[in-house]
Amino acid sequence: MARISLNLENADDLKTLGSSGWSRAMGLVPGEPNQGLVAELAGSPARLADYDDSGWDHNVDIQDRLSSGFTFAWYRIKVTIPGEVGGESVAGRRAWFEANVDNYGEVYIDGEIDRNIGVITGNNVGKRVLMADPATPGTTHTIAVLVGNAPLGTPVGTIFFRYANLALE
Repeated sequence: MARISLNLENADDLKTLGSSGWSRAMGLVPGEPNQGLVAELAGSPARLADYDDSGWDHNVDIQDRLSSGFTFAWYRIKVTIPGEVGGESVAGRRAWFEANVDNYGEVYIDGEIDRNIGVITGNNVGKRVLMADPATPGTTHTIAVLVGNAPLGTPVGTIFFRYANLALE
């Protein structure tokens, strides 16, 4: 079975996945004062699959460099597992989300994070997070990625994705 890789920045691949593209909002808790940074916050609602992101920027370029210093942004996309891609059946394969963010990231699939593999740390560190095993055609998944500038004590540069893919293996 050949590996199928879909680029989550490519219009044709997004169409195959029934997706309108990425949405983005700044802050640990978008729309809250001070980017939602408050002591002892128990979690950002932006990670949840049913979170209302309709007020966010849509169809954003995930490679846009944003801000500098201590900064957070959420990126979200919904994808639907297709029945086949390029004549290859998808049913029964594993679906993986693959990404590289600068500098720090957390990957939530349908509101859940795999604490062993869902955290991305450091520049140029790629990550693969299992989305579905097995992949079920017609199933829609929400991918939410929190990206932050690091190191937190002295953040440098900007935040952005280097790439984002959906792999079916």
